[in-house]
Amino acid sequence: MLLIWGKYVRKYYPRFIIFFLIGLAALVTVDIFQLRIPEIIGGLVDKLDKEGTIDVQSQEFIQTILSTIVIAVVLFVGRIVWRLSLFYASKRIEENLRKEMFEKAEKLDVSYYHNNKVGNIMSWATDDLETLQEFLGWGSLMVIDGVFLTVLALVKMFILSRNLAFIAIFPILLIALAGALCETHMSNRWRLRQESNDRLYDFSQESFTGIRVIKAFVKERQQIHKFNKLALANSEANVKFTYISVLFDVLIGIIVALVSAIILGFGGWFVYATVTHNPIVMFGYKIELDPGQLVTFQGYFYTLVWPMIALGQVITMFSKARTSYRRVANFLDIPINIKDNENAKDVEIKGNIKLDHFSFRYEGASKDSLKDISLEIKEGELIGIVGAVGSGKSTLVNTLTRLYNVNRNQVYIDDNDIMDIKLSSLREGFAYSPQDNFLFSGSIKENIIFDNNNLDEVKLREAILYSDLKKDLDEFENKEETVIAENGATISGGQKQRISLARAFYKDSQILILDDVVSAVDLKTEQNILKNLREQRAGKTTIIVASRVSTVMGADKVIVLNKGSLEAFDTPSNLLKQEGTFSRMVLLQQLSTKKGE
Repeated sequence: MLLIWGKYVRKYYPRFIIFFLIGLAALVTVDIFQLRIPEIIGGLVDKLDKEGTIDVQSQEFIQTILSTIVIAVVLFVGRIVWRLSLFYASKRIEENLRKEMFEKAEKLDVSYYHNNKVGNIMSWATDDLETLQEFLGWGSLMVIDGVFLTVLALVKMFILSRNLAFIAIFPILLIALAGALCETHMSNRWRLRQESNDRLYDFSQESFTGIRVIKAFVKERQQIHKFNKLALANSEANVKFTYISVLFDVLIGIIVALVSAIILGFGGWFVYATVTHNPIVMFGYKIELDPGQLVTFQGYFYTLVWPMIALGQVITMFSKARTSYRRVANFLDIPINIKDNENAKDVEIKGNIKLDHFSFRYEGASKDSLKDISLEIKEGELIGIVGAVGSGKSTLVNTLTRLYNVNRNQVYIDDNDIMDIKLSSLREGFAYSPQDNFLFSGSIKENIIFDNNNLDEVKLREAILYSDLKKDLDEFENKEETVIAENGATISGGQKQRISLARAFYKDSQILILDDVVSAVDLKTEQNILKNLREQRAGKTTIIVASRVSTVMGADKVIVLNKGSLEAFDTPSNLLKQEGTFSRMVLLQQLSTKKGE
């Protein structure tokens, strides 16, 4: 069975085997004692006198009552034990799988998220794992309970009446056949339902993330209409799956009812023949059945009703769980592209960066985003990067932290090939403030220290000061303890940039990368930040990606990119003397400033 033996599930069995064994033992015990109930009822029927009464004062009747109480206690305790054991194990497996999925999502490279939607992963980690947990818990219970209860009940039924027992086997065979025919169809219906659910997740996640844009363009009604279409498609997929599931349950109910009527009919005939001393002979076998035995047999059969119903539910659960497992397994099977090589080593980053005929192409792209770039950044230098939109500025700094894999022998950090440095060691040597300046919901302080357990108050104050954030915090009632919404929705763009910058300052790594982090601040604030950078980062390598040339005028050198190629790499003063992208950008900025005056 795919689900039971799927590699991502079975590896947890040894860890939780004790709980499954305890649950199994409790279930078997409950089944054994449960089958005593029909025997007790049948025995009481046989003890009825002609008036239909029984001597409640008799020692035998009192013993029967005590036995019933014992059985009730065993059933009560046993059911508590198997619930706690099986459901605990299934919940822990779900918990571990969800953790494994989260860790996998963190390790996947950035390009995966360019091609896949986050809503899909959310659906796999919620709906699909809950479906798996349902089968591992309730499904395991139904399979184990159904098998043992069916076998025990059938053995007792054959001992009691072979002919009636053959009649009772008939519905089990029919249900098994119907289940086999329906399972594949139900599995396909569940897959379509989950895919529809994915689309609903994706649309909802994108809409809530971009809610401000939707409101600004007054597109609420349009989004509602789109959501309604997806919700309707999701509803139809659910109805189609439920239709098959309910149809199967109804079929089981009809079969059980028909066989129950047949057993009562034949059983009543056998009892009547026995009571009138005219026993029936079938296939050379003399049938004798008294009223108590018929009641006991009927009790055994009704005991079989639960396993038969459970069989239908298990088939439904398995159809759902098999599809869900495949979706989860497909995600966990995705290869990790950004990982340490076998010979990767820990390196203490100092800050020297060298590119040797470096070229880079995104996965699936038809041309290089960066072409044949050769340059060297020395430890302690302040380097600017400028260029037109799409020239490859962000791509260049992203490859330095190995957000993407690069070709060997093209990028070196302190004379070490970047592909031979352990990721943890490499990234620990970098502090990075990305272009999108993502902030998490929580306090400003939590965003700056980024949940660092070893809070350094001195570094925190310096980071706030150097990022020119202090004047903003002074205006907030709770200072750095001010709670902000997800992605800084409750603060300005400039404040978001400076909090992100403060986070990078707080890390205080040997190499600092700032990707267009002052574009949303005024010129005075920009000058303060750049002045603090030169002072605080003295002796450490700093790389600033800028959209304004004023940002990099104080840099030691400036990298000028043009359509992915290195146009120039020189000091700002030398670049001003040359015709090219840098001088044009300076001229355009000067004209823009004069026009603004």
